[in-house]
Amino acid sequence: MLLRLFVLLGCLTSLVSAAEPLAFTETDGVRWYDIRQLGVEGQGWSDLKAPYDRLPAKAESQVRDAVWNLSRNSAGECVRLVTDAGALHFRWTLTSERLAMPHMPATGVSGLDVYARDEQGRWRWLTCTAPKETGIQQIAQLNGIRPGLREYLIYLPLYNGVSAVEIGVPAAHSITDAPDYPATHARPIVFYGTSITHGACASRPGLVHTAILGRRYARPVINLGFSGNGRMEPEVTALLAELDAEVFVIDCCPNLSGAETAARTRPLVKQLRDARPDTPIVLVEDRRYTNSWLIPAQASRNDGNHAALKAAFDDLKAAGVEKLYYITGDDLLGDDTEGAVDSSHPNDLGFMRQADAFAKVLDPLLAPQK
Repeated sequence: MLLRLFVLLGCLTSLVSAAEPLAFTETDGVRWYDIRQLGVEGQGWSDLKAPYDRLPAKAESQVRDAVWNLSRNSAGECVRLVTDAGALHFRWTLTSERLAMPHMPATGVSGLDVYARDEQGRWRWLTCTAPKETGIQQIAQLNGIRPGLREYLIYLPLYNGVSAVEIGVPAAHSITDAPDYPATHARPIVFYGTSITHGACASRPGLVHTAILGRRYARPVINLGFSGNGRMEPEVTALLAELDAEVFVIDCCPNLSGAETAARTRPLVKQLRDARPDTPIVLVEDRRYTNSWLIPAQASRNDGNHAALKAAFDDLKAAGVEKLYYITGDDLLGDDTEGAVDSSHPNDLGFMRQADAFAKVLDPLLAPQK
């Protein structure tokens, strides 16, 4: 443990002394840094229409309008940085005045979520900024941080977009780049899914299962969840196939009927496999509605969807498709009825349970950082 701590602190100290200084603007004793200098994680493309889009500019003419519009939310995007400042300031400009939703708080929809590494190298939660009810530009700060050089991880809003994000520190301090991922962990986990993948209804951005798994496996994550519109479409799949992923996780069934799942799963897998013959593909069953125990129509929808995805999976395996994996849906939200806010979308407990369920399949493919 002491050796690991020494290596961690030594790496950070060397980084600060060797890194090129980053540009900043100073106002009222605060140095403000545009996070784009640090490299925004969670983006698979660089040719963007706006700096925090999740799909490339060309996608505007390739995917349905609903998918394109949702891709402008910053779900899954984050930035890592290093500083020894005892206070952190946050300034971010939202693209929509809709700060919250009826079933999801403003902290998750429009807030920034901040983690820091502790002395053992673990990510631990620090603060979540609450957007204000006035205007689109938001400002927040956190004071009284224990002195010391450490790495921070900041997640961007889930169901809102941002046009600018700045992190500030007192003028006597500075911000530098965080260490790169090691080469063995540099390729991203790519998730394609629905509103659940998008992040509904986490109370803060770091509690979506995709973010939890990114921290657990110490890897970048690309979140291509599109609320109500994760439909296994070939136009979106073609974009996924451009990404050099460590693994593709396909979790679209909540937006599909059983018949649609049956019709679309095999073409999606073939399209991805033709482009990426060696990349693991994980198919995820529809989560089970938490009130389906008493509403037969809900249970029937889940049953039909599960059967359709499993039949497609079995056919693909029988046809010789390799590196194809399967996550069952019955226990994604747990074995009780407490994992969702509206029977469909996970609450924070549900997302943690879902991350653990995914890990049973992902662990052999993505060994957690020791």
